[in-house]
Amino acid sequence: MPPINRRALGVAAAGTLVGTLALHGVSAASRSGDGTAPADDASRAGGRTAAPGELRGMWIATVDRIDWPAADPDADRARADLLALFDEAVRLRLNTIFLQVRPAADALWPSPFEPWSQWLTGTQGRDPGWNPLEFAVREAHERGLALHAWCNPYRVALHDDPSRLAADHPVRRNPDWAIAHGGRLYYDPGLPEVRRFATDAMLHAVETHDVDGLHWDDYFYPYPVPGEEFADDASFARHGGGASRADWRRNNIDLLVRETAERIRASRPDALFGISPFGVWRNRSTDPEGSATSALQTHDDLYADTRRWVREGWVDYILPQLYWHIGHAPADYAELVRWWSRTVEGTGVALWIGEAVYKVGDPRQPEPWRDPAELSRHLAFCRDHPAVGGHAYFSASRVVADPLGAMGLLVAEHHSRPAAPPRADPSARR
Repeated sequence: MPPINRRALGVAAAGTLVGTLALHGVSAASRSGDGTAPADDASRAGGRTAAPGELRGMWIATVDRIDWPAADPDADRARADLLALFDEAVRLRLNTIFLQVRPAADALWPSPFEPWSQWLTGTQGRDPGWNPLEFAVREAHERGLALHAWCNPYRVALHDDPSRLAADHPVRRNPDWAIAHGGRLYYDPGLPEVRRFATDAMLHAVETHDVDGLHWDDYFYPYPVPGEEFADDASFARHGGGASRADWRRNNIDLLVRETAERIRASRPDALFGISPFGVWRNRSTDPEGSATSALQTHDDLYADTRRWVREGWVDYILPQLYWHIGHAPADYAELVRWWSRTVEGTGVALWIGEAVYKVGDPRQPEPWRDPAELSRHLAFCRDHPAVGGHAYFSASRVVADPLGAMGLLVAEHHSRPAAPPRADPSARR
């Protein structure tokens, strides 16, 4: 996430109220008329509606060991460090953990699809001798915390050399599955076999562990790299079907989202599926339905039609990363809260907001981030927007460090009581 460049553009006590997401079917809105290619003729997955409750989440990033685990491969230390993060979440009256378990085409559980993550032992493919995801689910639930399996669909490596991957890595067996871009490796989203494989790999975590949800972040097609094009000519020639490349790419991501939603709702109706995208869908200067912003656009730059996913009801929640201060001219936090609130209206999709704890106290950031009250003001602003059902904080190491005492202030002003985590209610599924 941000430390590897997000493009900068506790807890409910056991036995307390059970927060739910009522899983009634919601008629999805039709296309917004933006000309994007259709996802095909399959039926929509349906939506869910948020019941009273409040998401108080914390991301634990494992890619490049941003938050956990430490470089020391000792399993006892890794377990102790993870429990310390969970206990801090409880102390802050948070209620949900988003644990990154598939950071780069790898796994923090015994997966038949991809190798063990290098960030567990220092060597990709080396068995750490324990199942971190199983341990995390058990310990989180014992503390009243929900735990969502956070996966990155298409990132393969933070380098662009396939020979450095584990010998049995899928990219070593299928070299045409990967594209080097910007010094990194990515699965090619334009290959149907890659889409099926990635979906299988992610759903394995959900189907074999008692996680409370499957969670994706903002990475789909890579962020733009100046002077470099994503080299998907071959897959576009084979599968483009006469669409423009932009429409074809968006359709590839739409298919991934919709098919994952359908599968998770069939196999784990008690688990949520949601996405935390970059906060701007489209600027109003590009599309009259867009926000009054002048920032990177997920629809046009990442080929991620986040608004459509909400309108179609493919996701149970949307958690946009609104990593800007109130009044930031290119992307104003307040403007984007209002825009996303309008977007989820009538869809049955829950709206939660991603908050940039990592920016607090950073001298490289604009002046408002040197005010410990900035984050608390965000929550106060959202209280006047009832569509907002909670917040998540990036990321755990900064939450624990509590720069400027901002998290302490936020908790004192907004977390005076515990709140039970939002959960799926399979009995309400139509």
